[in-house]
Amino acid sequence: MKTKPEEDTFCALVVRKEDDGSCHHRVESRRLADLPEGDVLIRVRYSSLNYKDALSANGNRGVTRRYPHTPGIDAAGQVCSSTVSDFSPGMNVLCMGYDLGMNTPGGFGEYISVPASWVMALPEGLSPLAAMQLGTAGFTAAQCVHALVAHDLQPDGGPVLVTGSTGGVGSLAVRLLAHLGYRVAAVTGKIDQEPYLRDLGASDVIGREQLLRGTGRMLLRERWAGVVDTVGGDMLANAIKATQYGGVVTCCGNAASGELPLNVYPFILRGILLAGIDSANCSMQRRQEIWNKLAGEWRLPELDRLARIVSLAEVSGELDRMLRGQARGRVVVDLGEEQ
Repeated sequence: MKTKPEEDTFCALVVRKEDDGSCHHRVESRRLADLPEGDVLIRVRYSSLNYKDALSANGNRGVTRRYPHTPGIDAAGQVCSSTVSDFSPGMNVLCMGYDLGMNTPGGFGEYISVPASWVMALPEGLSPLAAMQLGTAGFTAAQCVHALVAHDLQPDGGPVLVTGSTGGVGSLAVRLLAHLGYRVAAVTGKIDQEPYLRDLGASDVIGREQLLRGTGRMLLRERWAGVVDTVGGDMLANAIKATQYGGVVTCCGNAASGELPLNVYPFILRGILLAGIDSANCSMQRRQEIWNKLAGEWRLPELDRLARIVSLAEVSGELDRMLRGQARGRVVVDLGEEQ
């Protein structure tokens, strides 16, 4: 296996922002010299699509401040060169979160150059492809499940609600919870996707409107032993109000709203715990713990059923589809053969 690039150029998806604020993106040739100085140069084998990538490609200044830019908050591949002894040429590694794909050129390019503190060796038995079939979405879903388990939510404790269940985090949360023996109630605004959700392992499929009933009430009938919420807003508020006494609610997204219109009664009358989940800046120790679980006792079978693979040239269309709310499950980006 070659460990150093023979050419000074590589292909990357580049987003350019016009004076009027509009953005366009296409695959361009970039120079290795354009990459920032970093401890580790990685040949990206696979990346994956996340909502934050779509925001970056659409000029969202809360995600990316400087353009032209290459998104991609996930990357898995092989080390080309390293200034630190922890990472040797040819090693399979994973880089996700931190500033990757935000203001640092990300995984939608064939090479990335990053600090060593952002990089971890892939656990044994987990390939770069499998890592990106999971990606930030799978890592986030697993962190949510880890929080439920850490607070002693057992499979026989009652159903677990998952909102935004056809999205990347939601679909993987449904699959992982079902794999671990939990009864899962999946919430979706795409009720025609019920067969897909049941195939993932959902025992019940609930329309978005059903969950939003009783929005103005202070408490709702106790239904959920735990919740994985990916959307925020009224759906998160209603999920909390309907959580059983002593239940755990994890919050990891704001696809619907960043607001939480809620009173304190679920917390002081039912002892509900609300646990925030962050995947961008969590500790390397936590990353290694979760990824080792995903490579071992929580390993999901048939990952190929959960993710589609697209080429770098197809990423632009996929990003637009995600912004229109038409995405389902996971999308993996294949950046070509190992070098």
